[in-house]
Amino acid sequence: MSKRNAWVIGLLVLGLLALAGRYFYTHLERYTEVIDHGPSRIARTNPYLAAEQFLRQRSVPVDVTHVLSDLPDARLDTRTLLLLADRENMTPRQVDRLLNWTKSGGHLLFVAEQLWDEQKGRSGDLLLDRVQIHQVLSASLQPPERTNSTPLKPSSDLLLALLPPAESPQLTKLYLENESDPAYFSFDTRFHLEDPKDHAQTWANSEGSTHMMQLVYGDGLITVLTDSDLWKNNAIEHDDNAWLLWYLTQDSTVTMLLQTEHGDLFSLLLRNFPQALAALALLIGLLLWHTGVRQGPLQGTASRARRQLIEHLHASADFILRRSGQSALLRGLQQDILRRARLRHPGFERLGVADQWQVLARLTQQPTSAIGQALRPRPNKKLSATEFTRQVAHLQTLRNAL
Repeated sequence: MSKRNAWVIGLLVLGLLALAGRYFYTHLERYTEVIDHGPSRIARTNPYLAAEQFLRQRSVPVDVTHVLSDLPDARLDTRTLLLLADRENMTPRQVDRLLNWTKSGGHLLFVAEQLWDEQKGRSGDLLLDRVQIHQVLSASLQPPERTNSTPLKPSSDLLLALLPPAESPQLTKLYLENESDPAYFSFDTRFHLEDPKDHAQTWANSEGSTHMMQLVYGDGLITVLTDSDLWKNNAIEHDDNAWLLWYLTQDSTVTMLLQTEHGDLFSLLLRNFPQALAALALLIGLLLWHTGVRQGPLQGTASRARRQLIEHLHASADFILRRSGQSALLRGLQQDILRRARLRHPGFERLGVADQWQVLARLTQQPTSAIGQALRPRPNKKLSATEFTRQVAHLQTLRNAL
């Protein structure tokens, strides 16, 4: 092929590629696809993350803690504690600390966790029992009478009323002064709060059930809810749930005590490093197999009549070698030599090491260097079979000479 033909073919190929590129470019269809990866890991471990961010957007200072010992000082400024953590293991001392904090001027908001037990006279929720509020199932209540909604006159600026049956009976309705339209909240209507001692100054109801109560406690305020699910990530945007959270915490510094679902160390390692854990388990198994005592099938006890003395000696020596190693056998021979030397030479044990070697050299007709090499302490390292046999033979020669 001539050089001219090669140039022509190259230009034709480039032209075809250009035409193909122009065709595909003019026929491409651009589109945008949004892939939903679900909530982030922080949102999965903190169900109230949206509530926390909402308050910060509303310029409400928010602190998050996971331990009850980090309570802020309610005497310095207005403080609101959202006790959203699980209180199953709360102690009476912790309850006293919370109530004393509230009495000094704090605003404590918590969720009733247990139902009132008439027979026991308590619910088991220490904090709820101390404020003398009862929680019962709404299904156990008598049907409410059909009356017109009458606004209540609480001590605060909240004005709450019963929700008429015709208007969304599953929602809790709240009226404010100078407002014609109420606010609606999606509390769990399966539960109902009772105030047998008439301590509550304000409350919020759905049809026939009470879901929020507020009572003055010393210089502070206590708010009791039937549930806080309306402020979780998947529900706070519904109805006026977010507004209620802001209304209860406005003009204060908020501390959220959360029960974040942190897994233990093993579960975290299992989720993030399963291959490493499997390799570690395999390595530990191999190490145990290597260092473990080898055990075979059980053998019947042999007749003592067939064993000779030499067999017993071999078996004993083999047992000591396997269990205690070479050092124990060599040390036994050395001690036997010294014991025989004490019998042959009275006062041998009171001599110095060099003098003892001189006496042994004279008794065994061996050079002092050979005596020292035989009786010198051995390092704890395994000898080769040849070296070990040589050492044993040397010691046995000295012992036999005595």
